[in-house]
Amino acid sequence: MKASSSTPLKFTMQQPTLFGERGVDGIDDERVVLYALGDFQARGKVLIERELPLDRLRGALKRAVEVFAVEDLDDERAVATLSRLGAQVRRVPTFVAKHPFRVTVLAPLAEQARQFYENVTTQIKRQ
Repeated sequence: MKASSSTPLKFTMQQPTLFGERGVDGIDDERVVLYALGDFQARGKVLIERELPLDRLRGALKRAVEVFAVEDLDDERAVATLSRLGAQVRRVPTFVAKHPFRVTVLAPLAEQARQFYENVTTQIKRQ
């Protein structure tokens, strides 16, 4: 089929974007959590191999949700995503804390989060 010069053929392909629609299998949740962990480290907080109450990560998670313009992650979604990414999560009794989880992030995940955070912030600055 030959295209006429007055109506050129246009082929468009949808490419996934960093700030795209919610994907399947919690892809956005993973991006939010990676960004949050990177943000936590960028603020000078020690993350690697330190058992942290989930409360300590809530501020970073809230900032990440705002950056990606997605719904807030409740505790269960946040810890499920942290576990899926490779963090160690331990539940504590509810009388111990409002958000009854302790999270330990190992070095490989912390480095992945740091790099992801840097990539996102660089991309945001370019826009």
